[in-house]
Amino acid sequence: MKEILYKYMAKHTNLREAEQEAIINEIVVERFLKGTDLTKQGYRLDTTTDCYFVLAGCVRQFYIDEDGKEITSNFYTEEQAILLANFGDSSQVSNYSLTCVEDSVLVVSDMVREEEMYLDFPELETMTRRMMEGYLGQTQNELAQFFRLSPEERYKSVITNRPDLITRVPQHQLASYLGITPESLSRIKKRIQ
Repeated sequence: MKEILYKYMAKHTNLREAEQEAIINEIVVERFLKGTDLTKQGYRLDTTTDCYFVLAGCVRQFYIDEDGKEITSNFYTEEQAILLANFGDSSQVSNYSLTCVEDSVLVVSDMVREEEMYLDFPELETMTRRMMEGYLGQTQNELAQFFRLSPEERYKSVITNRPDLITRVPQHQLASYLGITPESLSRIKKRIQ
């Protein structure tokens, strides 16, 4: 898994190999089994964990609506960051749940630890900021596109931009992510084939 971190830092920073090694030695990497909840909707957010970075696996973000239906809002896979929205506010509860769809390997971090690392490695802060700015822009674009597309176009977009999701996640979760029923997804798949 360290190879992924080295590759990512080499791509997004000019850190020397010794600095990369020092950072990787400080990073906490944990393995989570399929079905593990990282956070649950309505529960107080853990103030010690502010973010994750997926090295391997798939994490599903979802919420339960007022009718008790699970609505999938995102899937996080390799080299994607998951930022929890509490930033140390211990009174905040989560608006969504995060659950591992597959056995997953994640970098687990918190703001205090990150701030300490930023003091030692200022370029790491620049890399993180760039990563978060890129993620925010991408998310805004995907959301705007999602609302403009028909369900069939949304499915085609997944095929083009995130084809791994087709085989990695249960079809009812993929349908929820697309904003359609599993039956509608089946019909769309048949039409496309």
